[in-house]
Amino acid sequence: MAKEVIRSNQFGHVSIPLEEKVELNDQQMQELLDLYNEATESLKKGSLVAGRVVGIDSSGVVVDISYKSNGIIPRYEFTEHELKALAPDSTIDVILDELENIDGSVQLSYEKAKAMKAWDRISKLFEEDKPAEGIVTHTVKGGLSVDIGIPAFLPGSQVDLQRVTNFDQYVGQTITAKIIKINKKRGNVIISRRQFLSERREGARKQILDKVQEGNVIQGIAKNITNYGVFVDIGGVDGLLHITDMTWGRISHPSEKVNIGDTITVKILSIDKDNNKISLGMKQLSDNPWEQLPANVQIGSTIKGKISSITDYGLFVEVFPGIEGLVHISEISWTDRVNDLSKLYRVGQDIDVYVVSLDKENRRMSLSIKQLEDNPWKSISERFKVGNKIAGTVSNITEFGIFIQLVPGVDGLAHVSDLSWTEHIDHPGDLYKKGDKIDAIILNIDEENRKISLGIKQLTQDPWDNIEKEYIVGTLVAGKITKIANFGAFVKLPNGVEGLVHISDFGDKKISDVLKVGDEREFRIIQINKDDRKLSLSTKLEAEEARGEEPVQKAPRASKKAQPKVEDAGPKPKTQLQIALENMVKDTKK
Repeated sequence: MAKEVIRSNQFGHVSIPLEEKVELNDQQMQELLDLYNEATESLKKGSLVAGRVVGIDSSGVVVDISYKSNGIIPRYEFTEHELKALAPDSTIDVILDELENIDGSVQLSYEKAKAMKAWDRISKLFEEDKPAEGIVTHTVKGGLSVDIGIPAFLPGSQVDLQRVTNFDQYVGQTITAKIIKINKKRGNVIISRRQFLSERREGARKQILDKVQEGNVIQGIAKNITNYGVFVDIGGVDGLLHITDMTWGRISHPSEKVNIGDTITVKILSIDKDNNKISLGMKQLSDNPWEQLPANVQIGSTIKGKISSITDYGLFVEVFPGIEGLVHISEISWTDRVNDLSKLYRVGQDIDVYVVSLDKENRRMSLSIKQLEDNPWKSISERFKVGNKIAGTVSNITEFGIFIQLVPGVDGLAHVSDLSWTEHIDHPGDLYKKGDKIDAIILNIDEENRKISLGIKQLTQDPWDNIEKEYIVGTLVAGKITKIANFGAFVKLPNGVEGLVHISDFGDKKISDVLKVGDEREFRIIQINKDDRKLSLSTKLEAEEARGEEPVQKAPRASKKAQPKVEDAGPKPKTQLQIALENMVKDTKK
């Protein structure tokens, strides 16, 4: 018997005699060659082949591709989920990188096989305009990276229909997106979840618009909350629940009634198919409480209520379930100036209110607290008359005057122009303070507008009434410098009237070089204008007595008696000073 050796290959076990020569005819040789070519055709470098999982160890996954040796795929080419799903004898597709590498081993790649199949699938989806599904793996600059078989880029502007600021919330989520651009050569894929959601919503919107009708009551999920209302998802279509349609009562913000994610029942109020808009309502699910308002609630009636909220401008009072009225801050008190209502009232407090106005159609009610008491202004014209002198207390001070309380709840205003005949008052607070006891004259009473005008300067006679009798043009008068301006110096005379020394009186000299604030000296009166309440003075004095001339008559001082005039012995020639003075007087009169 001839000796033989047994060899194994991908074709099975072959016995080859060692000493016998095997001869094959042409047909057998061709069949053997075809069989070899068929077997090796699928094992070319870069080809996709099916392999059988032999085992999994620390080095990787061992795969049999029906070759003389097995291949090992590194563990990092598999996700943890994929590794857990692998089992012995399971079949996976791999790419043949090398049939025999430098170590004689088969080099395989699962990752490349997955990418090749993914590209084929993605290209087909792109051509058929179908969406792809994938898992968000991590955030990248400008958006998200999504695994759809291969890494795809999801731009930040294409993540959602609304603007997204926190991309981390999507990591780990499975999303569906539209493939908008692929570049297989560069390995780039760009997807858009926004476009997918928009197309889906548009399709759902058309179905919903064709299905629902006005008046239908449906359920939806609160998707977004704004200052003016809530957007509700009703089967893939957003409807607007406006804040005015959420409750028959009053709320400041929709979040007081609804939270994002809440499932709420709403009524379809209107459908605009042309603009794809749906208006929703919640309050319409219950009867309008304003139509059930008790008969005893009417203008002029006093009712009980509970404070539901406090604002800067007033109190909202619930007088019936679902019905609120407003007590404006001006309707709190006849007498007190209320600035902070929270110091006087609290939410939930029971109070009595007076109905001032009622509008059921527009669901408005004005209430009052102060009108539960008598109005002190009703008898004001009987108690006070114009011209009366009153004694009161300073209740408030402003830059335009002081308020004086005549009786509790009634104040009069003494305007800054009625505080003094002669003083220039920059701010009344410089002269008065709250709580001061003060006298005043009633100048006017406007009961309709609740205004009383008072005067303090009217308590004394106006010094300008007798100015022409008390002071004579050309005479000298003592005065005190009170103020220096760029056009002259103000001088206060003994009776409180202020005169002005014009800048022209100083010639080339500076005013400050001649006069100082607080200086007391004599001035010459050169003009008096009673109608305009102006008095002009001059510093130009001459010593007539030193030259033997007639002294000029001086005006009397407030604290001293006027000196008697000295009779002239006869007419004397006019001096140059007298002539200049007469000319100055004539010029000022012109």
